[in-house]
Amino acid sequence: MDHLFAQTASLHAKKREMVFLALAGLFLSTLAVLNVIGLTRILNFSFSIGSWTIPIIIPIGLLPYPITFICLDLITEFFGKERARLVIWMGLAVNLWIVFILWIGGLLPPEIMIDPHTKLPLPNDPSFTFFQIRSYAFSGVLGSMIAYLIAQFLDVQIFQWCYKVTKGKHLWFRSNVSTLTSQLVDTIIIDSFAFCFTNAITPVAKNPGLTLISMIIAGYTFKLVATLLSTLPFYIAVYSLRNYFNLPRILKDPTSAALMST
Repeated sequence: MDHLFAQTASLHAKKREMVFLALAGLFLSTLAVLNVIGLTRILNFSFSIGSWTIPIIIPIGLLPYPITFICLDLITEFFGKERARLVIWMGLAVNLWIVFILWIGGLLPPEIMIDPHTKLPLPNDPSFTFFQIRSYAFSGVLGSMIAYLIAQFLDVQIFQWCYKVTKGKHLWFRSNVSTLTSQLVDTIIIDSFAFCFTNAITPVAKNPGLTLISMIIAGYTFKLVATLLSTLPFYIAVYSLRNYFNLPRILKDPTSAALMST
C-alpha cells in the first residue's frame, strides 16, 4: 500500500514539474524572441469606429509579450510566489545572456567597416542585419530590463494580493487587474527608453512629446485588448490544470496550490 502511495505521489510530482517546465520554458523563450526581433519591424493594427480612429502601432517584439504575464499568473496560481520570482530572475539571466552573445558577436572577426553616422555597416554588407538588431537591443536593453523586472514583480504581487482579497474567487479579477496594472507600468517605461535612446522611432515633427504619448497609448491599447481576449483561455487553462492536479475548484488559501505542488 505504501509502495502504491509512493508511486502515485511520484506520478503527481512529475506531472506538476512537467507543467512548471512548460510554463517556464514558454515564458523564457518568449523573452528571448522579444530581445532578438524587438524593434526590427513596426506593425500597424490601427482601426476605425465611425469617424474615430484608434491607433495601434507597435513594435513586433510586443506581439508575444502578453503571453509572459499569462505564464507568470499560472505559475503564481499553482506554484506560488517564490517560484514565480525565480522564473523572473531566470528571465533576467536569459536577457543578459542574449545581450552578451550579441556583444561578443560584434567583436569577432572579420572586422566590419562601420559608418560613423549610423553606427552600422553599409546596407549591402551581409552583416548589416546582425548589427542593426544588435544596435536596437543595446539601445533598449536598460529600459527593457528595468521595465521587465518592475512589471513582472508587480504582476506577481498584485496577483497574490487580489487572490487573498477575493479568497480565491473571481479568477478574472486577479488575472486582469494584475496584468493590466503591471503592463501599464511596463509600457510607460519601455516606450520612454525606446523613444529616447534608439533610432527606431521617428518622432512627429516639432512634437516629440505627442509621439511618445501616442506610442504609450497604442502599446497599452494592444496589451489591454490582448489581456481581455486572453481571459477565457486563462480560465480554461486554470480549471484544466486544477483538474489535472486534482485540486479543488476554489482555493481559499492562496498558498495551498503551491504547497500541494511541492
